[in-house]
Amino acid sequence: MRDFTLSAYKTLLTTLKSRGYQFLTFEQFLTTTKGGKQIILRHDVDDLPINSLNTALLEKELGIRSSYYFRIVKQSNHPEIIRTIADLNHEIGYHYEDLALAKGDKELALKHFIENLTYFRQYYPVRTICMHGSPMTAWDNRTLWDNYKYTDYGVIGEPYFETDFSKFLYLTDTGRRWNGAKVSIRDKVRSSSKQEYRTTFDIVENIDELPDQIMITTHPQRWENNLFPWMKELVFQNIKNQIKRLIVKN
Repeated sequence: MRDFTLSAYKTLLTTLKSRGYQFLTFEQFLTTTKGGKQIILRHDVDDLPINSLNTALLEKELGIRSSYYFRIVKQSNHPEIIRTIADLNHEIGYHYEDLALAKGDKELALKHFIENLTYFRQYYPVRTICMHGSPMTAWDNRTLWDNYKYTDYGVIGEPYFETDFSKFLYLTDTGRRWNGAKVSIRDKVRSSSKQEYRTTFDIVENIDELPDQIMITTHPQRWENNLFPWMKELVFQNIKNQIKRLIVKN
């Protein structure tokens, strides 16, 4: 079986469910008291929003809610898909990159952040945000909050600030692999958990060694059953990884 297909994703979710994990949106995690085995399931919609609709439909079929963070740029921002995913009872959040788009001008970035947050709230009462890594720029979008407070704008949380990664295992498919720290510019955390996996099937095969608390982040444009777009994403990501590896090294 090929990795990074909807079939592989379904295998991952059903295996986790079979082990008693409860899936939460990030908003649910921040606003409800949940004990036992839990997974915060988050998706960064960087590109190809139709793929996000496909994962959202699969999750709905499995009785799972998750968080979808959309960028303001046209390759992510697709109104009909955003509305449909919200109607499927998933959380919609803002995948902000305003500081990078404003080329480091924090005053302008905040102005755009407020405008864009208002825009996404026409689809869902957005209460959580998540930074876009903007790996090909010099700006870390999170540093906008060195000068301002997102809580002033009705936002209750941002995963990189509100999650205690000393307690949560962080699994992200950055780089189209689950151990992509060497090719990640900003999608990385300090975690006390030492588990590391290369493929989705590695996670499934070692499911019983996972801790009780996990955050999973996927980029749905990577998850594709059809061979041609699957190959296109594979080739593109391999090229991108080489560039990012050089950036990290230097």
